[in-house]
Amino acid sequence: MAPKADEISAGGVVVDDEGRTIVIIPTRRAASGAKVTALPKGHIDPGEDAETAALREVREEAGVDAEIIEKLGDVRYWYQRSGRSIPKQVSFFMMRYVGGNTDDHDDEVEIARWVPLEEALGLLTFQGERDMVRAAIDRRAAGQ
Repeated sequence: MAPKADEISAGGVVVDDEGRTIVIIPTRRAASGAKVTALPKGHIDPGEDAETAALREVREEAGVDAEIIEKLGDVRYWYQRSGRSIPKQVSFFMMRYVGGNTDDHDDEVEIARWVPLEEALGLLTFQGERDMVRAAIDRRAAGQ
């Protein structure tokens, strides 16, 4: 059984009509100092539900507006902060692109760009996020 998460976040796999999604390179680096390629996601603010937070984070980090199609799943992992192991859970949603421009991202993101869904599988740093893109690909193939 997965541990109770100390941190809970939400994010999205935004899909456009061409079968592309948005990946970001945050300004914050991995613990190793390496650049990370990720999906847009972030903390759920007080009073927000996961869906609202996911839409807000996509707007802030990817510069676009989207609408939720369905929940894809949760990614659970541990990370280190100040020598302490922190359990984290991120709920991901499949989203439909509505409007906006990836150049309009916030200053927490170095780059936000559209890539084909299949290409995202090879670009994303973390397996859990690759699993969410794979789930989106499978749902599109099933007629979503």
